[in-house]
Amino acid sequence: METVIQNIQGVPLNHYILFCSLIFSIGVIGVLIRRNVIIIMMSVELMLNSVNLLLAAFSVHWGDASGQVFVFFIMALAAAEVAVGLAIIVMVYRNTRSVDINALNRLRG
Repeated sequence: METVIQNIQGVPLNHYILFCSLIFSIGVIGVLIRRNVIIIMMSVELMLNSVNLLLAAFSVHWGDASGQVFVFFIMALAAAEVAVGLAIIVMVYRNTRSVDINALNRLRG
């Protein structure tokens, strides 16, 4: 276990910040550009995972476990989001036979 902590501390914190900001940016672009509901949900998950990685990196860097506690709660939130999102996607597909986000306009009337 000690070698894992030394490997995490061996990578500079700037690398974690750059990597997580790149992953988060890819997620934001996926949410804003794509119209497929499944891709949008995957992009949101990508953003949550980048925040989780950054919180864990800061937690190890500062030697405080509170960041890892937040990671646990974000993972629980992501699991609930996946369950609700999958149910919404299934209902949209049943009603419109498409997973395109623009198909939701047909459900209004």
